[in-house]
Amino acid sequence: MTPGYDQLVRLLKSLPGLGFRSAERIALHLLVEKSEKLEQLIGYLQDASSTIGPCETCGNLSEDKICSICSDPDRETESVCVVERVPDLFAIERSSAYRGQYHVLQGKLSPLRGVGPEKLNFPSLKIRIGTGLVKELILALGNDLESEATCHYIQDEIVGNLDIKVSRIGFGLPSGGGVTFADEMTLKNALERRTILDQS
Repeated sequence: MTPGYDQLVRLLKSLPGLGFRSAERIALHLLVEKSEKLEQLIGYLQDASSTIGPCETCGNLSEDKICSICSDPDRETESVCVVERVPDLFAIERSSAYRGQYHVLQGKLSPLRGVGPEKLNFPSLKIRIGTGLVKELILALGNDLESEATCHYIQDEIVGNLDIKVSRIGFGLPSGGGVTFADEMTLKNALERRTILDQS
């Protein structure tokens, strides 16, 4: 194989959810079987890269400064669901079990991987809850130690003594599992049966 082909397979393999065989199939499909789609894909990626960015309020993907969820007047503004990444937001939206707003952290605390509070979307969350408009934070993070640490940080350092109800989903999520890959019914149950965290 050519160096260019090998580099393409390595790049595709580095994407989430793709192993070597899947990366190889995609590379061959684009280069040989459906080569006319390659330039179209390149064009879409370039357009998306230049026009889509994070919502200034919540961190969701948006072509405008404020995403369609934050600007929707029919959404409940008193409830904010905190998620790790945008795919988690998409998963909850597909469940149709939540009509409030979101806040995307862009990760979770992980000292071993060098991810501290300064690398996450905490400042804008603190500003949002400081307005007094938010009455409940729903922590829709995974079921692992890093998510637990992130939830405790939000509760202690972001919410602190503010009069805000903090709840946590988790019912039905497997140990070590996240929100993105949970099915819609599991997420619906997790949201409906969320538990209030002790703020004493």
